[in-house]
Amino acid sequence: MSAHSKSMNSLSLLKSHLHAACAAAALLLAAGSAVQAADLNALIWCDHADPALLQPFEEANGVKVNVKEFEGTGAGLAIVEQSQPGDWDVMVIDSIDVPRGVEKGLFEPLPEDKLPLADLFAQVKMDGSAMVGGKRYGITEKFGYNTIGYNKTKVDPADMQSMAALTGDKYKGKVAIYDYYLPVIGMAALAIGKKTADLTEADLPALRDELLKMKANAKLVGEVTASQTALATGEVDILVGGGEWVTAGLAKENPALDFSIPKEGAVLWSQSLAMFKDSKNKDMALKFIQYIMSPEGQARLATSSCYWGMPANTKAALTDDQKKVLRFDEQPGFLTRAQAYPAPNADLDKKMQDMWTEMLQAK
Repeated sequence: MSAHSKSMNSLSLLKSHLHAACAAAALLLAAGSAVQAADLNALIWCDHADPALLQPFEEANGVKVNVKEFEGTGAGLAIVEQSQPGDWDVMVIDSIDVPRGVEKGLFEPLPEDKLPLADLFAQVKMDGSAMVGGKRYGITEKFGYNTIGYNKTKVDPADMQSMAALTGDKYKGKVAIYDYYLPVIGMAALAIGKKTADLTEADLPALRDELLKMKANAKLVGEVTASQTALATGEVDILVGGGEWVTAGLAKENPALDFSIPKEGAVLWSQSLAMFKDSKNKDMALKFIQYIMSPEGQARLATSSCYWGMPANTKAALTDDQKKVLRFDEQPGFLTRAQAYPAPNADLDKKMQDMWTEMLQAK
């Protein structure tokens, strides 16, 4: 301590310490606010956690992207409900579930003139879900199909052009079924000539019969990792409900894996980005969405280490090899045969889940 400080009386010393403490506190608060303002907090699916996707954005904008992974819209909304307003800036959500977030008052309308909407595949713009009351609350970033994944060295690829192969005797015991009721019920609907959007309770007996035929041919019904592993290791040769999200990411290790969009069609999945209306960093949130939707961001997201999928932007900067694996040039034809996930009301959904449980328990 300096001689001058030593000569200060105790009152002056106290005041000096208080001033210093206040100044330090102010600096800490300012620093905390700066960190908080600079950070971007994102509720995401695992494909957005890939450093190869996030680092270019962070470095270009001098920002840290804090991510929290979740699976399924219900789980994501539960996290939001347990959080404080402003805790989150952006969210990945099933495109068909965007209205759920809007109904809860969570999302901010997106500026259409600042997004590459004209570059998206027309069939995945999902305006029926992404727009509410004439305003856009979500933008599709990635999509794909629940369809037939298979090993083309073990099965005849020509057989995979029809869902009839899934219930015939030729591949009995060589099939795995992805354990998620909605897309596989959607596939069963397509197999019997029904539109996924038009399903009613009256269709349940026919759907049940088709599911039981699939189950009779199946070696296993498993969640995503188990069913994907079964196909990758050769335990099975066909995966019902699989698609590019299974086979494309494994193409380097096992180029024999492929997927088909059969003549009956496939079930389309798509994911969107939305911005929280309580975000404290809306400018950066919009920049993040713009980055993800850019040709470079789209290519990185499409080939994420967690899972591959089709980029929504037709101008995605994919390599020729990546396009080949994703069957990029075939997408216009695939999309004309694709139908959305079934979207049953609560009563029909319960009955569908009961029907699925019955199928799982069938011997």
